Amino acid sequence: MNTKATRGMILTAGLLFAVLASSQEKKVKRSDLPPAVEKTVAAQSAGATVKGFTKENEKGQTYYEVEMLVNGHTKDILIDTNGAIVEVEEQVAMDALPAEVKAGLQAKAGDGKLVKVETITKKDKLVAYEAQVTKGAKKSEVQVGPDGKPLDHEE
Repeated sequence: MNTKATRGMILTAGLLFAVLASSQEKKVKRSDLPPAVEKTVAAQSAGATVKGFTKENEKGQTYYEVEMLVNGHTKDILIDTNGAIVEVEEQVAMDALPAEVKAGLQAKAGDGKLVKVETITKKDKLVAYEAQVTKGAKKSEVQVGPDGKPLDHEE
């Protein structure tokens, strides 16, 4: 076997392990949610279709995510074990985007196609827009701030 290919496979496996180790996600049932999390889910999912739940461990903290469909768009809510909302990702229609945000996302996407855009809200504050991008068979994500400008760091 080619040593360059072997090193590439080892590097890829190492990166995959690092990603999996830093953020473990596991599907859970609603009945597995702690009472405080269930209370938040019940309040936040009124009128929505709940798609599923995951339990995540990030940097030693445990979070629960509820995936929902609200009025035809996706909405994911990340909740801590005390029932506090940590982050909300909610799909936004392309034609509802402010012009500077759409331009900023397209600039970061280059000649890729913006397929789905979500707002990212933390502590009740809009912190970023995130777009899924396709370029041929390749998929990626790009983010910009609420003003459409590049971010100092990913949210």
